[in-house]
Amino acid sequence: MRHLPARITCSLGSSLLITTCLGGEKEQPRRPNILIAIADDQSFAHTSFAGSRFVETPGFDRIARSGVYFVNCYAASPGSAPSRGALVTGRHHWQNEQSGQHGSSWMKKYVPFVDLLDAAGYHTGYTGKGVAPFRYAQNPADSLWRTENAAGKAYNRHRYGEGGHPDPRPAKGISRTDYLTNFEEFMEAKGPGQPFYFWYGGDEPHRGYEKDAWKRNGKTLSMAELPAFMPDSEETRGDLLDYAVEIEWFDRHLEAMLNHLDSIGELEHTIVIVTADNGMPFPRAKAHCYEYGVHVPLAISYPSHFPAERVVSDPVSFVDIAPTLLEIAGVSEEGMMPITGRSLLRLLRSSQSGRVDRNRRYLFAGRERHSSSRWNNLGFPQRAIRGGDYLLIWNMKPLRWPAGDPQALKPGGEGELLPIYGLDEKGVHHPDWAFTDIDASPSKSYLIEQHSNDSVIAYFELAYDKVPEYELYNVCEDPSCLQNLYGKKGYASVERKLKEELLKELRRTGDPRIVGPEKGVFDTYQRYMPMREFPKPAEYSDHY
Repeated sequence: MRHLPARITCSLGSSLLITTCLGGEKEQPRRPNILIAIADDQSFAHTSFAGSRFVETPGFDRIARSGVYFVNCYAASPGSAPSRGALVTGRHHWQNEQSGQHGSSWMKKYVPFVDLLDAAGYHTGYTGKGVAPFRYAQNPADSLWRTENAAGKAYNRHRYGEGGHPDPRPAKGISRTDYLTNFEEFMEAKGPGQPFYFWYGGDEPHRGYEKDAWKRNGKTLSMAELPAFMPDSEETRGDLLDYAVEIEWFDRHLEAMLNHLDSIGELEHTIVIVTADNGMPFPRAKAHCYEYGVHVPLAISYPSHFPAERVVSDPVSFVDIAPTLLEIAGVSEEGMMPITGRSLLRLLRSSQSGRVDRNRRYLFAGRERHSSSRWNNLGFPQRAIRGGDYLLIWNMKPLRWPAGDPQALKPGGEGELLPIYGLDEKGVHHPDWAFTDIDASPSKSYLIEQHSNDSVIAYFELAYDKVPEYELYNVCEDPSCLQNLYGKKGYASVERKLKEELLKELRRTGDPRIVGPEKGVFDTYQRYMPMREFPKPAEYSDHY
């Protein structure tokens, strides 16, 4: 479609469409392009727009300035698969059976919104990490499973260091996927005038990192800003800076994609959503429903339609993204399982900052099985609700270890135990031997190797100890979630209200943990990823 000075912006039905009039003739309405950029494991605080001083994110900042920055966005889960699954279905992860669980199978009936966009004429695809990790159909015997990734058709052919591509990666742990060139190939395959939907799924800043990559990437230890749940040491500071190097790599490709769209005249017609699937891969963050595990960055831009330079504090969730994009594209939800989330279009169209829609009051998140980390492959079920300044976490099985069991069975050892906490006879930590819901990292090993030191023991306990059934935090005053207020004087009404609203939502959305009859069904789903063996707990009972 040519760019003409006489352009009328109008709303047709529930969609945002552009029509152009010339000489009494009307062209077909132009539907918006959609670009989703989703990082892998990045907490809300770690963009330069949010004020972080140890990471630079000009791409994210550009979208935040040209559109809406959401202060309070929660991922659906502190783990990638359930969170990404919720984003593309518009449903809480506990509503999606296997397709809401880490490392299980994606069932055909959980239709992602990309299928509807594709059927409506959108050119669709993704690069990098799609909706994963899930097992997709391997052969005709997998008749109930989806064959194509729930993010769409893969564009992953171009890789750094292969096929003549140079290798500019600033650290060895970074994926070889050349996200930009794959995106350019996707765009070249688009038909003239055809709208597109593209999912840019960076593998960064997921671990593993090249240790000390920060040293050659313009960073110093003094730059690191440690959350209050992490001890201050050279090891943890360096680990955080290596994390920052990977965030910046993800953002570098985002910025290049924006520049490419701008150069071909498509950026003004493109809705850009930038976020992350869950929080940072550090102890007491990723795989846990604390603030640094589920609170993620979110910026959305569509300059020709959404007022810019706004900071909105309304609570918004990943389950809201699917209905938002379908409404904007003018595509019916028919064909998907019933959507739970609510469109964000009112917030995006508004000219207001701060609170916009007072009817948005609560956020919900949860987890089940993250990795193979406990006896009999059990998970650690949590449900969480954020209301106002408060986050209530319901640990449904508090007898289990939240970070995974502290001692595994030796592979092939006929019941022989590996050392407690994964510490060998020399005091060296082996990350795959204990607490394996936490990714292997220098920070994880530091806490365990130094756990008996007076200056570290409190941090070790925060990261690895068992937790009570309920936890309550004022996340505005205590974003690191250190002071559990549950049961404390003066908080009874907050506890009661949040528990009431959480149970109401779980019942409304049919959470098996609440409505049954198989309350433990999540622990029965097959896992198609590496397995570990752990001893049966001595305290095992029907309540475990």
